[in-house]
Amino acid sequence: MQLNNKKEKIKCVVWDLDNTIWEGILLEDTEVTLKKDIKQVIQGLDERGILQSIASKNDYSSAKNKLMKLGIDEFFLYPQINWNSKSSSIKTIAEKVNLSVKAFAFIDDQQFELDEVSHSVPDVLCINSSELAHLLDMPEMNPTFITDDSKNRRLMYQNDITRNRIEEEFIGPKEEFLASLNMKFTISPARLEDLQRAEELTIRTHQLNATGYTYSYDELNGFRVSPKHKLLITGLDDKYGTYGKIGLALIECSESSWTLKLLLMSCRVMSRGVGSVLLNYVIQLAKKAGMTSLFAEFIPNDRNRIMLITYKFAGFYQVGEKDGLITFCHDLKQIQKSPGYISVIDLGGQNEN
Repeated sequence: MQLNNKKEKIKCVVWDLDNTIWEGILLEDTEVTLKKDIKQVIQGLDERGILQSIASKNDYSSAKNKLMKLGIDEFFLYPQINWNSKSSSIKTIAEKVNLSVKAFAFIDDQQFELDEVSHSVPDVLCINSSELAHLLDMPEMNPTFITDDSKNRRLMYQNDITRNRIEEEFIGPKEEFLASLNMKFTISPARLEDLQRAEELTIRTHQLNATGYTYSYDELNGFRVSPKHKLLITGLDDKYGTYGKIGLALIECSESSWTLKLLLMSCRVMSRGVGSVLLNYVIQLAKKAGMTSLFAEFIPNDRNRIMLITYKFAGFYQVGEKDGLITFCHDLKQIQKSPGYISVIDLGGQNEN
């Protein structure tokens, strides 16, 4: 096994097929069969919320039909079954699922394929298929918590594939397509049962994350019960199903000022405009509480520029910077309206008139 000194939790496992998932070579042998216990391993990863895909040099139709016949085709998102290099297939999958390759593992029986990936995409954890018996015991394959969102992660991605396909086929303005989704965005104070998912969000979310702060379960619970903080969690549903719990905001409250310490959204809802919805909600909440301004912390990096744009569009302006931490301020005078294609449901009743 090649560990590459990997310590990050794995979010996506990419499998080879021949002599890895099944015994034999599909295009040479009259019949191939699943390796012993492989289905249990695949199901185990799926139940932990770890996405899975395929990078195989094979005939697409033959391999796809065999996966269906073996009853495991549903587990694999964006399978790359072609004659391209394994590294290029992994990069394609990473782009499709919108995850960094640092969160990927690749499993193959051929050492030269593992070496090719290690050389071309060194951040990927490469594992020889001879080590499959120990795969589920690896620390990288064991998330801190397994939440309801974890268990449904593949299904939510599959719903996204359906949405994306329909969006590509949709003729008309994007706003009309978004309106057709009948989106319902919920906002509520985080409950005790939300904290495992809240911690997971701080660990997993990078692109739509204003500061990159991560918080433990105990820290989040401290904020939840603190009279000096507000911890808000959001969810999103549409006519195709649920996106799950997809956003988090942490506000530090004093008698004279409020500061938004954390604002994040799952990358899966990047194109839905919900980051602005949550931000506008917090702005309204601060104004209702009698504040004359709202501060927000922002730590720029190479992946969260869209959050900078979200703050600027909402009317925030920079008032300070120290050691890479930017402080924004909003004067609460002009507040953007939420997009008309999203129904905002305030489950906590904090912003109800």
